[in-house]
Amino acid sequence: MAELIEQGVARVAGIIAANAPVGWTEAVLVSTEGLFGLNVSGECMLAGASARRFHLARGFQDLSDVTAAVGTARGWERTRLEIRCRPSGEYSLVASRDVVSRLHGERPGFLAVLDHGYRLSSAGDAQEEGTAGPAGDPDLALARLRAYLKQRADILGRSEALPPPVTEAALADAERRLGRPLPADLRALYLFADGSGDDACGLFGNLSWIPLDRLVAANADLREPVWSGWENHWDAVVLDADPPGTVRRCHEHPAWLPFATADDGNYLAVDMSPAHAGHPGQVIQIGRDYYDGPLHVCDSVTSLLARYLDLLDRGAYEVEEDDVDYIDFVESPCESGSDPELRSGGIPHAVSPGLQAVLIQTNAPAIPMDLTPLAAAPHLRKLELKRRPVTDLTPIRDLPVESLAIDLHGGDLTPLKGHRHLSSLDLATTATTDLTPLRTAPNLRGLDLSQATVQDLTVLAEFPQLRYLALTGSQWAVLLDEDKVPPSLAAARLAERDTSRAEALSWAERLGLPIGASFVISGTLASEGEIDRTR
Repeated sequence: MAELIEQGVARVAGIIAANAPVGWTEAVLVSTEGLFGLNVSGECMLAGASARRFHLARGFQDLSDVTAAVGTARGWERTRLEIRCRPSGEYSLVASRDVVSRLHGERPGFLAVLDHGYRLSSAGDAQEEGTAGPAGDPDLALARLRAYLKQRADILGRSEALPPPVTEAALADAERRLGRPLPADLRALYLFADGSGDDACGLFGNLSWIPLDRLVAANADLREPVWSGWENHWDAVVLDADPPGTVRRCHEHPAWLPFATADDGNYLAVDMSPAHAGHPGQVIQIGRDYYDGPLHVCDSVTSLLARYLDLLDRGAYEVEEDDVDYIDFVESPCESGSDPELRSGGIPHAVSPGLQAVLIQTNAPAIPMDLTPLAAAPHLRKLELKRRPVTDLTPIRDLPVESLAIDLHGGDLTPLKGHRHLSSLDLATTATTDLTPLRTAPNLRGLDLSQATVQDLTVLAEFPQLRYLALTGSQWAVLLDEDKVPPSLAAARLAERDTSRAEALSWAERLGLPIGASFVISGTLASEGEIDRTR
């Protein structure tokens, strides 16, 4: 094990040295484990104290092998590597347990995850399931697919050959692996052809109809955790689809079965567990670009094909020339609806009753903002007001706001007492604030108080449901010195932009995370390609 680590580090150091710029004095490569593998960054110091970032051209497998070997040797769940090398051939490795992650952007500092197994519950899990029957018709869907293919052939001047159909046995096996049946209309299409193949480019709009086996595999992939850290998701809110109540307010759900994609991380899917106003088998859009929530397209695959036929009939398409000519629709087949999100410099006097999110960031004069017009938005879920102070929270007392980010002038949180929807609060204040009213907010899971002046931080020990907390170093010191850290925290942020990693590790250790001794290797790259090593 030790020899594998030493050889892997030496190979990476050799690659860094071989690709370093002229005049370099030292190179530092840092590798940390992330959701999609290793996150790697590098910097070369040049003569004159300047620095240049570099990218590792090769050696990722060696880094991965070293990370795994060190983690196994020390019993670490996550490992951080820091490799330094110099023009003399000297190199070193310092590997440590990766318990804190440096953050940048609007929320700088360090993040410590105390419970990697905890996941925020989804609002959609508790929603009432629909009782309506499916809206699709297998015979009509098949007839529409045939008509759609004929019209496409007339437009393109060629027929599009589809793959052979799947068998009933293959469908039954796929449904067994999925744990639920496909809707009857989509099932009928797979008994006609196993996806669109390579010839029918962009059969569902600009998306390809995927083979049955890939549908099963994609469903499994989408069920893997897409959670990339508390700092990105502790205040995330899934908005209701339009029409309201058709799709569950979830980031993902095992009953969302993807059947078409452009291989960009986004999918058309059939929803087999709709909300109370939906239909099983309704078509939705999900994936990478739909983290705010799925988009409702139509009530069935049967209806989706009808919309594509209508777009062709109305000439709402263009023929794009590529290796293979294809049809590009210039209109979306989605149902049009009201915009659930407001982004502007202020709140208008009249707002849409369908409004679900207000996101205001402005450098306008700090005139207090009146929240009264929001009373006309009974579905408001997210309210984010940056750099515009608020003096009175009373207008949102009875609104279903789940995520709230405010600059509170005066600091009175009394209107939030007992608020049953509030799950995250990012608070800045201009006066000392009493947190006591928040103790009775039953669903409050996340707090960012790093820009707030708080009367008594120790009251946070009485917040048994709190899972995420962001504080400055001096604020954390109050809780740690008094042993008043909330008992159920799953993640914590040290909100200090200029804090060193050593200081962050000391903070994490006080929170109870095991740090452990670093794993250190040093050596010299010999000119003959031989490796001299010391432990």
